[in-house]
Amino acid sequence: MTALCVCGVDEAGRGPLAGPVFAAAVILDPQRPIDGLADSKKLSEKRRIFLAGLIRERALSWSIASASAEEIDAINILQASLLAMRRAVEGLSIAPDKALIDGNRCPVLAMPAHPIIGGDASEPSISAASILAKTARDAEMLRLHTIYPQYGLDRHKGYPTAAHIDLLRRHGVCEIYRRSFAPVRAALAGKL
Repeated sequence: MTALCVCGVDEAGRGPLAGPVFAAAVILDPQRPIDGLADSKKLSEKRRIFLAGLIRERALSWSIASASAEEIDAINILQASLLAMRRAVEGLSIAPDKALIDGNRCPVLAMPAHPIIGGDASEPSISAASILAKTARDAEMLRLHTIYPQYGLDRHKGYPTAAHIDLLRRHGVCEIYRRSFAPVRAALAGKL
């Protein structure tokens, strides 16, 4: 019997006030192991970037996808996260037999999917997906910072830090913001 082809799936960016939510799907190559895979939140930025390069080079297949701030506002952050995950899995060049999803919910997929709470720390393929999703989202926030430098996106990546809330209060809401999130709604209503 042939071994099952399994992909790991994770998302990055559910909590920020601005920008897309990203997801990645990764099918690791057992013949080309990658040392040091872990939950992306436990790794330094430098280490994440290094590992992301190895994952892109050594994985059998990988895919990164996103759902926009507009989609987040239209269907809510959970559904947008699941949509980004589905897009990532569908973007793989190899169709997996099974998907392992970080968390307690699974997107609707063409193959069986299994949620694993804390999977980004325990399943190497999910760790790899976590790293790709996080580095891709961080890169997008740095790109958006060049367009909207007044919000300090290079520092907080869109998360609701005190400094970010202050900048949002001062500069108002632009199109990259998630209008369904409470601080952004408050800023739009002049109540921030």
